[in-house]
Amino acid sequence: MDPTVRKVSLTGIKPTGEPHLGNYIGAILPALDLADGYDSVYFIADYHALTTIRDRALLRHYTRSVAATWLAAGLDPDRTTFYLQSDIPEIFELTWVLSCMSAKGLMNRAHAYKAARDRNREAGKEDLDAGVNMGLFNYPVLMAVDILIMEADVVPVGRDQVQHVEYAADIAGAFNSVYGDRYRFKVPVSVIPQDGSAHTLPGTDGRKMSKSYGNTIPLFAPEADLRKVIKRIPTDSVPVEAPKDPDSSAVFTLLERFAEPELVAATRARLAAGGMGWGEVKAQLTEAINSRFAPLRDRYDALMAPSSELDDLLVHGADKARKHTRPVLERIRDAIGIG
Repeated sequence: MDPTVRKVSLTGIKPTGEPHLGNYIGAILPALDLADGYDSVYFIADYHALTTIRDRALLRHYTRSVAATWLAAGLDPDRTTFYLQSDIPEIFELTWVLSCMSAKGLMNRAHAYKAARDRNREAGKEDLDAGVNMGLFNYPVLMAVDILIMEADVVPVGRDQVQHVEYAADIAGAFNSVYGDRYRFKVPVSVIPQDGSAHTLPGTDGRKMSKSYGNTIPLFAPEADLRKVIKRIPTDSVPVEAPKDPDSSAVFTLLERFAEPELVAATRARLAAGGMGWGEVKAQLTEAINSRFAPLRDRYDALMAPSSELDDLLVHGADKARKHTRPVLERIRDAIGIG
């Protein structure tokens, strides 16, 4: 391999909800940090969202919202390749090719499919496949194609997503074993954050912040709305004048993540000594989050405007991506004897 050629890092983002602080800390920042050492590729996996979203207006909104979020957070479309999955037709042709190379038994063992069957079993349903669509079942193949068609070397994922990268490697191997004399897929590997706790946040109920728990803090909420959300975070009933344990509070944990170190240290000392209430800490947290994200919110709002540059940026990204995906698919077509 030419040592001057940089490896490719690929990140996919599924548009299934409004971006929140947990997304920013857990996914956006780590992925942007990783991009410094790689040729980075980011895409919005809008077709993946069809497994659950049936509202056309909502899907369009979430797709634009997620794209605007990453750009506002610092993704540079001139230094990276950033596109919508739906703008790359080669992905979907290759999905059929690789579906024909993928064992059904492998798909049977996919975490999402097994989890759906387990829920049906626990609910006492006779048909364990009730409610399972073929999009969910074939999801790992489409995800493998997302990775393989861009010839990604590494895919940054959380531990619960490692299987998707392993499946991409398995499917690449199956293809290579048959057609490897004509075309060989690069076999990707996953990259997992070393300290998972550094990339998680507590939600408004103290559990991990997640859309599935309904406990998120919106990333770009106006200050008034942000204040209302933070006020609802439950705290203990220890009187203001009594000492408190900062580390037992989701409010203080969030303050540690977003406030200046000097303020955090002072607040910790005041809580431990007594004489400070949680209401004051919540006000500090509101100010810290609003101050940090107000500039990003302004950029996000500008991108979400109907006449913004967002669509042009995504078209530009798709053009860059297709300069890679078209020749890859042509070589694969030649390898399998089509075209």
